[in-house]
Amino acid sequence: ENPEAKYIITPGMNDETFVRGKVPMTKEEVRDVSICKLKLHKGAVFYDIGSGTGSIAVEAAGLSNDIRVFAIEKKEEAASLIGKNKEHFGLENIKADAPDGLETLLKPTHAFIGGSSRRMNEILSVLYQKNPKMRIVINAISLETICEIKEVLSDYPIENEELIQLQVS
Repeated sequence: ENPEAKYIITPGMNDETFVRGKVPMTKEEVRDVSICKLKLHKGAVFYDIGSGTGSIAVEAAGLSNDIRVFAIEKKEEAASLIGKNKEHFGLENIKADAPDGLETLLKPTHAFIGGSSRRMNEILSVLYQKNPKMRIVINAISLETICEIKEVLSDYPIENEELIQLQVS
């Protein structure tokens, strides 16, 4: 028994539990797969880049108080929603930042890229400078983003590259 436990220790939060607006959100099933592929652990320093509503950041932060989460978002409405979701779920291990502040954050062990605003190469460059051995999961909705990812990944020392196509109905 743990009377202080607030969250389950596996991903699986329902989409309806999040504070939402018109900002895109990584849907539940895709979020679950993405977080599992991150293979987060206690003590992880995790960046959620292009965080949107913060659904990935919130779910990752809820797995353990020992995971430090940075939700990176450039859009004001989305950043506001991240703050609301952080408060809604009572999470203290999330910090919201602008994308241009990556250089000043703690050295990451993990990163999720949900949105890059066509700055994928720039983002990956900063991430690999900070930690060339970190684990990165990138989600792409459009074929253009998939092409961009394939093009820039050849410039980086990728180990264990894996490409998954996921369709949920």
